[in-house]
Amino acid sequence: MKIERDTAHILSGVRHGITIGSPIAVLLENKDWKNWQESLPVEEGDPAKHKRVASPRPGHADLAGALKYNFTDARYVLERASARETAARVAAGAFAKLFLREFGAAVLSHTIGVGHIRLERAATWQEISAASDNLDSPLRCVDGATESRMKAEVDRVLKEGDSVGGVFEIIARGIPPGLGSHAQWDEKLDAKLARAVMSIQAVKAVEIGTGIENAGSYGSEVQDEISYDRGSKRFGRSSNRAGGIEGGISNGGDIIVRGYLKPISTLRRPLQTADLKTKETVKAAYERSDVCVVPAAGVIGESMVSLELARAFLDKFGGDSMQETRRNFDGYQKQLDDF
Repeated sequence: MKIERDTAHILSGVRHGITIGSPIAVLLENKDWKNWQESLPVEEGDPAKHKRVASPRPGHADLAGALKYNFTDARYVLERASARETAARVAAGAFAKLFLREFGAAVLSHTIGVGHIRLERAATWQEISAASDNLDSPLRCVDGATESRMKAEVDRVLKEGDSVGGVFEIIARGIPPGLGSHAQWDEKLDAKLARAVMSIQAVKAVEIGTGIENAGSYGSEVQDEISYDRGSKRFGRSSNRAGGIEGGISNGGDIIVRGYLKPISTLRRPLQTADLKTKETVKAAYERSDVCVVPAAGVIGESMVSLELARAFLDKFGGDSMQETRRNFDGYQKQLDDF
């Protein structure tokens, strides 16, 4: 974070603060590349003017990528596999968030677990919003006492040269019913959201609603009973264990997605590995790294969920301009009123 104080420079697709329909190009400078590009080569005659990475890290893409592309230098793999690329996703996600905001929808995230420390209660929308805006809350947990315990855990792990994982939760509010589809497996909204969140580096499991708890419960305990509010002319649910999605389709409730992060692979106290070239047992490479990436992953998750919801929104309502999309959206709202 000391050198990655990113500023996004919009190069095309926006004029006078408004998108104009052409592709949007955004530039974010990677200020770290000089730290390895200008290092001395390890081997005499090495044409690459950088330090080779020949000791792949357990749990990282280093070895799998080197085997796939026949490299004996994992540098070519690790730079693209790095979570650094998600800065571009966050920049793109900002556009998706602005689009959804036009229709009364918002996406937020917060940290609910670091290591074995877990937030033991449900957070309110107001608490999550406050945590997102609070720069004094680096772990972005809504409960001060729980966050203090999380901080202590991160500090302990740092001193031990280790890393720690955790869980982040993303909530999308104001999403209308009807996004996604039950008709084809690849059009299900929950499947698309799970794929998007799983694509984030170090995420090894994704949960929709209370899916993990539901798996150990009875049907009578986990289904969200349905009611109808004649005032708002909308169907509602007694609870939201389904996470706002039923049958691959949004049901009008809050969409809740959780990402489960393993501890990151880069350790200050490296594990055993094998050299890519000599095959000898060595210690894994160390690249500059964080200790706990859960809060940052939550922000990335917001962007990925926003991008998928914006895509599903356009699939449903279409339109080549905001005015056209708005007309289609308003027509659908009237359809719901008249149902």
